[in-house]
Amino acid sequence: MATKHDLILEHIENLPVGERISVRSIAKNLRVSEGTAYRAIKDAENIGLVSTIQRVGTIRIERKLKKNIERLTFGEVVRIIEGEVLGGSNGLDKDLNKFVIGAMTEEAMRRYITPGSLLIIGNREGAQKLALQDGAAVLITGGFDTTPEIAKLADDLELPVLSTTYDSFTVATMINRALSDQLIKKDIMQVSDIYMPLEKTVYLQSGDTIANYHRLSEKTGHSRFPVVNKSMRVLGVVTAKDVLGKADNQVIDRVMTRDPNVVKQSMSVASVSHQMIWDGLEMMPVVKDDLSLVGMVSRQDVMKAMQLVQRQPQMSNTISDQIVGDIVTIDTDREDNLLENPYFKFEVTPQMVNSVGTISFGVLSEIVANVAQRSILMDQRRNTLIEQMNLHYLRLIQLESEIEIHSKTLELGRRSAKVDLEVYIDNVIVAKAIVVCQVMERS
Repeated sequence: MATKHDLILEHIENLPVGERISVRSIAKNLRVSEGTAYRAIKDAENIGLVSTIQRVGTIRIERKLKKNIERLTFGEVVRIIEGEVLGGSNGLDKDLNKFVIGAMTEEAMRRYITPGSLLIIGNREGAQKLALQDGAAVLITGGFDTTPEIAKLADDLELPVLSTTYDSFTVATMINRALSDQLIKKDIMQVSDIYMPLEKTVYLQSGDTIANYHRLSEKTGHSRFPVVNKSMRVLGVVTAKDVLGKADNQVIDRVMTRDPNVVKQSMSVASVSHQMIWDGLEMMPVVKDDLSLVGMVSRQDVMKAMQLVQRQPQMSNTISDQIVGDIVTIDTDREDNLLENPYFKFEVTPQMVNSVGTISFGVLSEIVANVAQRSILMDQRRNTLIEQMNLHYLRLIQLESEIEIHSKTLELGRRSAKVDLEVYIDNVIVAKAIVVCQVMERS
């Protein structure tokens, strides 16, 4: 039987997009308490059914679909190129391994066509047939159609023949970007890569007593447990601090922390690390969209994962990597250098400037943030996450300028650090920043 909570979520989901809702209206219309209505609306916000907008209120929104490419299939290629399927639709779920541009003779291109590849070609029936027979899919550019014979061959072999109005160069650029994005996404560690699955997760049920908590704690050696209802929905988290001094027959529900911080499997480990450090959390339940428990992630696992990620090279460069890739660390241990601390140098390249030829504010922000993190790593052997930055752009920084950045750690605590950075051109200060970082624990 559905609970009042479930009925409210179902009611919200059936509301038209754009509809305003409130705790009072939900409580009145569904005849529930305002507390029950409030908790349901917060859950609806967590799973993307509603959004609270300042000076507007809480409104029903359209749930966003996951747009990240888990694996690049031919079906995903159709979406990327805004194309259509001319044949072989049963093969749309097959993976794309590489693409080949057919700007050569059929004999010459044969060596490049392999199973799982995609031949990008114009209106050349012979090349299209060759690709299908060699196990490759076909993408016809320029908006051309194909022949019934090729379409039938594609259906028989379950290899897609696609069509797009874009030219070969544009299509190749779009697909190459998608492949690069896929590699970057794979290299970004997610909760799904490190969390403890449900079959290994220890939890308590609603209605259990503090005596149950003590028995479970003695058995497992753990002191923090999620609390779930009969539908496995997470209701709260109970810790040793919650049960201290309480009677053994007292129900867990009365002492647990309700509506705890939870994470989804698709969240990045970096974002979870940020939350755990800032809020001092040791464990977080991992849930589905309906808040049902699928596992848990510990602070120790997150810290180890973050340390590992920051030591490993990436499979594909992000925009951030491209910006900070040319920053050079200048060692000041030499006798001819009067400065005590190392500093950093880089040159403003054409890719870094805006339309008037000066360095983009976003690029300068990325560089300053990276230098702050490098400084603490070099000085304290501690990895960090940027929490806040106050950047002042004092003078215009022109194309091809050679820049020096000097940093000084103002404060360093167990959880945070504050770094002062000054940006110079020819010994003249051109920008200044104060960066606040979260300091990661050593694993």
